[in-house]
Amino acid sequence: MREHRIRHSWAEARQTAFDAAEPVPETALPLGPDLCGRRLAEPVVALQDIPHFDSAAMDGWAVNGSAPWIFVSPGERLYPGQASDILTGGLVPPGAKAVLRSESGRVSADAEGLPVLQLSSEAKPGEPRAGQHIRPSGKEAVAGEQLLAAGTILNPVRLALAALSGADSLSVAGRARVRLLFTGDEVVDSGIPGPGRVRDVFAPQLSAAVLALGAEVVGEARLPDRLPETVAALSATDAEVFISTGGTGRSAADQVRRAIDELGADLMIDGVAMRPGGPVFLARLPGGRFLVGLPGNPLAAFMALATVAQPLLAGLAGLPRPAAIEVLSGAAHEPDPGRSRLLPYRDFYGLASPVAKTESAMLHGLAQAEGVLVVPPHGVKLGEAVPAFSFPWN
Repeated sequence: MREHRIRHSWAEARQTAFDAAEPVPETALPLGPDLCGRRLAEPVVALQDIPHFDSAAMDGWAVNGSAPWIFVSPGERLYPGQASDILTGGLVPPGAKAVLRSESGRVSADAEGLPVLQLSSEAKPGEPRAGQHIRPSGKEAVAGEQLLAAGTILNPVRLALAALSGADSLSVAGRARVRLLFTGDEVVDSGIPGPGRVRDVFAPQLSAAVLALGAEVVGEARLPDRLPETVAALSATDAEVFISTGGTGRSAADQVRRAIDELGADLMIDGVAMRPGGPVFLARLPGGRFLVGLPGNPLAAFMALATVAQPLLAGLAGLPRPAAIEVLSGAAHEPDPGRSRLLPYRDFYGLASPVAKTESAMLHGLAQAEGVLVVPPHGVKLGEAVPAFSFPWN
């Protein structure tokens, strides 16, 4: 494992993680709900006119000429003085000049007792006009017309439009496949933990967070604090990215660093000059896969995820590096030479004010927050502009 410079700044770490990624190749997937949220790699065009036939916009009768009309079987060609029943969306028969809506017509009998269509008292003057209540072929789009541009994020309505275009599959931008690895023999999955044990907080939320960052989770596993199992887990080939929780230190129980040493990984980020979340690392594993090692404390892990994993996953998805926003600080913060401080905040009257209960192992404050301040090492004054980032699920 080759050592790189230690403790990148917050900005350097984000840029390094982003620059390390090459976009995952685009892929063609069947049209369906799983495509919701995916980004189109190629435009969607109409494969035929939409609609591809003249259709009725109302329930009623297809007619030719003026009233009265005699009836012919649906689908037959209409000549002047003829009509046939039609429903909304139905194929307008050859020869039809308009559709008379059901409220505007009434059926009576002629002298021979045969049904005849007449205008009703509700018919408007001049009804039916030529072409009235007929949706002509190609009214929405003509064959070859672009319906959705490349880069469009698919949603339910856009998926429906793609189906209307005639497409059975769509080419979408690739997204990273992520495997989650949870470490710690002291972690319990359910119930109230006893002394020396802690409740798992990563399994319930990390998969959802990764999905919000535009990647897909292909698996997750809880690892014992043993080297062989850790090495085996990091040797899987079905993911571009591994994200581990805990085990990033150098104690006898921490096996993740030993595993990447054994695998000959390239350690690209080994600690970031920030708190919380400083003990995060990014390693390139054999075969071009990545490992993001998050610290074991919950708040620290989230800050590390946003600092390293988010730009890495954006780069793999072919997206721009997530940009920091700028807010006005609701409090003064003293300098902390050499490192940035990441502080969850809420907006109060236009000022970003830090919330309480934001120690590294806490989650209460983060759950109340609207974003995270990135206080630079030189500190910040009350009301001064300061970098910040929002949560991916906002």
